[in-house]
Amino acid sequence: MPQPRKPNPAAPSQPPAAPSLPSVADPSSLVELLAKGLLLSTDRIQAAMDDAVQRGRMTRDDAEDLVASLVESGRKQTDELRRDLEGLVGRSLDVAGDASRKAGDRLLREGDRARRVAGLATFPISRYDDLTAAQIVDRIADLSSAELRKVRDHERRHGNRKTVLVAIEKHLGDASASG
Repeated sequence: MPQPRKPNPAAPSQPPAAPSLPSVADPSSLVELLAKGLLLSTDRIQAAMDDAVQRGRMTRDDAEDLVASLVESGRKQTDELRRDLEGLVGRSLDVAGDASRKAGDRLLREGDRARRVAGLATFPISRYDDLTAAQIVDRIADLSSAELRKVRDHERRHGNRKTVLVAIEKHLGDASASG
């Protein structure tokens, strides 16, 4: 039976630390990173080290140290990649959410305008109570003076948001100055 080799005192006792993953800023860099990457399970690494020990290529202690180091390095890289992926997905969802909110607001504003023109509107702004103050302020530019007063009265009774009330008064002042 072959004897295990004695460690070479000139050789480093620990393998060099694995470089950290580059930051994944966009999908193309993620694809490139995954294409260059390597996926080894702990079991495969352990089997390779067991084989090396059995063949006398390294001592059991060195093999266990190497496996522990490789597994730790792999876990760190996996955590970095997971964080980068979560950030990338989160940014994508934010962008998609903003775009869909803007498109939805635009459609509702157009729907409100069509309902008013057709004489079907009971209140000038649909889903008013579900809107933020900023969304309401964006929509009041399309309203007539009578509709602005109707919205103002509703806002005073319910939300009483200063931002909305100030914007309505500004539009009412602009309408009376130009009319």
